[in-house]
Amino acid sequence: MATLSYDDSPVAVRQDLIESHRRTWRRLAEPGTWLDGATRVAIAAESRRAFDCDLCRQRKQALSPNAVQGRHDTQGGLPDALIDTIHRVMTDPSRLSHGWFKGVIDAGMPETDYVEAIGVACTTLAVDGFARAMGLPLRDLPEPLPGEPTRRRPVGAKQGPAWVPWVLPEDVTEDETGLYDHGATNVCKALSLVPQAAIGFFDVVTAQYLPGMTAIRDFGGRYRAINRAQIELLSARVSAINQCAY
Repeated sequence: MATLSYDDSPVAVRQDLIESHRRTWRRLAEPGTWLDGATRVAIAAESRRAFDCDLCRQRKQALSPNAVQGRHDTQGGLPDALIDTIHRVMTDPSRLSHGWFKGVIDAGMPETDYVEAIGVACTTLAVDGFARAMGLPLRDLPEPLPGEPTRRRPVGAKQGPAWVPWVLPEDVTEDETGLYDHGATNVCKALSLVPQAAIGFFDVVTAQYLPGMTAIRDFGGRYRAINRAQIELLSARVSAINQCAY
């Protein structure tokens, strides 16, 4: 497998960022908890393709995404419900609804696959976003690795306020070691039905944002080349543009 690098970057990239992105690409290629490596890489490729999808573009411009029917621009190979999930999460997440989610599940997608797919798509988006911000081409996706998913569902997973079941900190077992190492945030809880999806996501978060909850609560500390006020200004602006309501 080719190693992800930023040798073509116009400025030096921190080594911890490079290592985090390499781990992300390695995890992407490997069998996950419910999806094999080929499916995971296909999800990553579909997450990129969503931004050039004509149906997604029309839905984004419509008063309601449900007002526009059609088929996504896709190379195929994935179930329709999974393709729609990836495209909707990538291009119009602020207008997802519980009714839409139920439709995805009723179409035959297990909740576990849904969570893992979102974890793959979002970590791919994070690495791709970094490349775009640096003015670099997107990194080549890795070749899938052989093997079978582990198919381990957390025994403590139960329905809570989220659409999918989650694992609360008090229900974590040895099989979910490391799940809440970076804090019991709702983002982490939302991915906790597939612990490795949450752990992988926060591996990227701590490299691209701040190194853990201690740093997040330390408003006067300086952990990056820019100070905390500058970091939060950039974060708030990006969140506003992306209509992030979290």
